[in-house]
Amino acid sequence: MELTMEHLIIMLLTVALVIGGGLYSARSVKSAEGYSLGGRSAGVPLVAGSIAGTVVGGGATVGTAQLAYSMGLSAWWFTLGSGIAFILMGLFYAGKLRATGLETIPQYLKRNYGNKAAESVGIISSLGILFSVVASCLPGIQILSAVLNVSVELGAVILCLLVAAYIFFGGIKSTGVGGILKMLVIWLSLFVAGASAFMYLHGRPDFQQILPPDYWWNMFNTGIGSSFSKLFSMVVGVICTQTYIQCFFSASSPKVASLGAFAAAAIVIPVGLPSVAIGMYMHVLEPDVVPVLVLPIYLLEHQGTVLAGIALGGIMLSLIGSIGGLSLGIGTMLTRDIIGRSFDLGSGKKLLYTLRLVVLAVMAAACLIAICNLDSQVLFWNFLSMAMRGCGVFLPLTFAIFYPRSIAKKWAYASIVASTIVPIALGLWVKLPVEPLYIGLAISAVMMVIGYQKRWHPMGNTINASSYNEVSDVPHLYR
Repeated sequence: MELTMEHLIIMLLTVALVIGGGLYSARSVKSAEGYSLGGRSAGVPLVAGSIAGTVVGGGATVGTAQLAYSMGLSAWWFTLGSGIAFILMGLFYAGKLRATGLETIPQYLKRNYGNKAAESVGIISSLGILFSVVASCLPGIQILSAVLNVSVELGAVILCLLVAAYIFFGGIKSTGVGGILKMLVIWLSLFVAGASAFMYLHGRPDFQQILPPDYWWNMFNTGIGSSFSKLFSMVVGVICTQTYIQCFFSASSPKVASLGAFAAAAIVIPVGLPSVAIGMYMHVLEPDVVPVLVLPIYLLEHQGTVLAGIALGGIMLSLIGSIGGLSLGIGTMLTRDIIGRSFDLGSGKKLLYTLRLVVLAVMAAACLIAICNLDSQVLFWNFLSMAMRGCGVFLPLTFAIFYPRSIAKKWAYASIVASTIVPIALGLWVKLPVEPLYIGLAISAVMMVIGYQKRWHPMGNTINASSYNEVSDVPHLYR
């Protein structure tokens, strides 16, 4: 894979344009709430941009092409599942979550299940999201190392610097503005490149022989059970992800939050298809390449210089945006719900600086894990991440939204912990007849049923700060 000076200049200009737009938007960020929520003033484009700019990362681009290289159309499950999840969130979750005026998932769960449950969710969600950050660090490090001809360690340092420039100063405003610009770049470049790959494959007279439809164009080629497990893990995992819910919290109103979710779905669902086409094209034309480099190699060797440079810039931006947005979600939870409870951070610059440093620490940890697992599948980390979040958080969060305070605190806490630990332990030591995700959700469901209290009462959509006894749960009252 050879990167010419022309490629490099176009790629850097593309990256600089988007990061510059994010930095420009950061001028108004003066507080921790402004950093994590943008003053709760985001419109539909900014909400959708923040969501799409985060979810379209290493998994949606490089990871999808990597998997399609060996498995064909079934690699589409990642972006398809994400889009379906956003539709469901727009229909049922986004508006209700935004109406609370809160900032994190643990804050929401604390209202229903108490401190222990909230802290457990904060830790579980943070670890689960960290695996998604790793999924974007893996290709980011290897692409930078390959195109710049540097060591993987130096590639990791460069990646961290790029992400820091993207997210450090502006927080969610940077991710929103950058996400809009990034998606424009990806749509304009990858769809052109993907269409070229598909037309070449479809135009070959031996099309049916080189890519038999019963496998390469079959969404269920790994089995119905495995395929639906991937879909279900994406749906429940996305619904439980702080990063995307944080985008809803930043919306100017519940209606805007819902519309932003629908707009994000429309952007995200088709975006995996170009990478699928490119992965299959490379399987036919270059069957011996390193799978994780399928997408950048295709762009450099099978597309024109301008398109390749712009698309490579879009890929790097997809990785940078995903790492930044997900790290921001982890940093917000850890700072607000764990560190902030142990140390008096106040509500001003001290809290803001702590939040920024935690975000940087998360990025560094993810890069370190990625360096130690360079040969692993990108989407492996994404699906693992989604399953981990979904097992422990999905049902408690759903009950808290639609049947508030209907589950006894001790059983909600037991559900969160057991449904996360048991599937992971079994998956490591026992060959299971079903996917660990289903076991985790089954455990969670049983405990939630046991803990169900017939007498429940709805909580209002908004918090009355003057009557609420847990002042620390209300973001703008942090002292």
